[in-house]
Amino acid sequence: MRQKAHGGNLTWAAALAGCPPSAILDFSASISPLGPPNSAIAAITSQLGNLKHYPDPDYSELRQALSHFHQLPPECILPGNGSAELLTLAGKELSHLAATTLITPAFGDYYRALAAYDAKVLECPIDLKRGGGRGTGGQGDKGTGGQGDNSFSPSPCLPLSLSPPLLVSPSSCLPLSQSGLLLNNPHNPTGKLFSVEEILPYLEQFALVVVDEAFMDFLPPDEEQSLIGLIQKYPNLVVLRSLTKFYSLPGLRLGYAIAHPDRLSKWQLWRDPWPVNTLAAAAAIAALGDKKFQSATWEWLPPARNQLFQGLAKLPGLQPKDSAANFLLVESEKSVCQLQEQLLKEYQIYIRDCLSFKELGDRYFRVAVRSKLDNQRLLTALKALVKQF
Repeated sequence: MRQKAHGGNLTWAAALAGCPPSAILDFSASISPLGPPNSAIAAITSQLGNLKHYPDPDYSELRQALSHFHQLPPECILPGNGSAELLTLAGKELSHLAATTLITPAFGDYYRALAAYDAKVLECPIDLKRGGGRGTGGQGDKGTGGQGDNSFSPSPCLPLSLSPPLLVSPSSCLPLSQSGLLLNNPHNPTGKLFSVEEILPYLEQFALVVVDEAFMDFLPPDEEQSLIGLIQKYPNLVVLRSLTKFYSLPGLRLGYAIAHPDRLSKWQLWRDPWPVNTLAAAAAIAALGDKKFQSATWEWLPPARNQLFQGLAKLPGLQPKDSAANFLLVESEKSVCQLQEQLLKEYQIYIRDCLSFKELGDRYFRVAVRSKLDNQRLLTALKALVKQF
């Protein structure tokens, strides 16, 4: 059985480890270890009797809850069957343009969504070696904007007044006004957080800018760099959000797009009816109102991430990178595939290799931030294994 491009493939991991999937300690999928929230579970239970009915095709209650959460009109919000469904619709939209600029290394689903409609892709790499950049992880405090040597900076790029500029200009002379831009923030897999000021100039120049903010909610409100507040000013902006990572609900498949109502009305015509099931909608409404769970997550992440960062940094041959998200990218002097296999077979611990990111290959891996106890179990196993290299 082949490993898939995504993390979280417990069936594959368990087959290699020779144990049931439930025995695997999964660091490969960047899902919060604190959830699902009890409020979401209670909401799911309360809706079991409604499974005999179709969901509201307009998802009025869910859109109203999201509207209140983001202080936006409900018509600016479109719930979806995970952000992956909405990414596919964005790919169709982007395919109508001359080309789409994609920051790399990039989440594999971006290539899938763009290839589905034969969109032309122009790849723009982040410089993995330069210092600088915005992130947390190894600084030992709760702030953002760390400037350690392990951060990431974009390479010199499009002729903008940014310092340093965000994108690299590919060998193309296509006008930006006929092109699209697709990026995620915080960036996966590096964990870099782009500031609003870094992205803002591109809203003036590209025909369509799609920003995937799947990990943005792991930053507390006073540290976020979300573009949601600019939606009503820029009709060429689309923001994608996921409710599955922060609230630990990947099995429910729930995300949403925020964009101009005219664009979302068009997307609605492109897709199947009832993409969000009744249980997912109920769980989302409850989770959005769970302030206690949200605060607990923001309190958990910085110290747990710092513990994991500092522990990895002490291990010979491993170099973790600063991150503003709930995961760390780690550079390895030795083969990650070998390390991944040994962790599974000897310790039933699953890390995410980066073979699907062609710019990274077999010398990088990504690990989710989990509880301090889980993090220490990973660090103890890695310490034993790196001695064998």
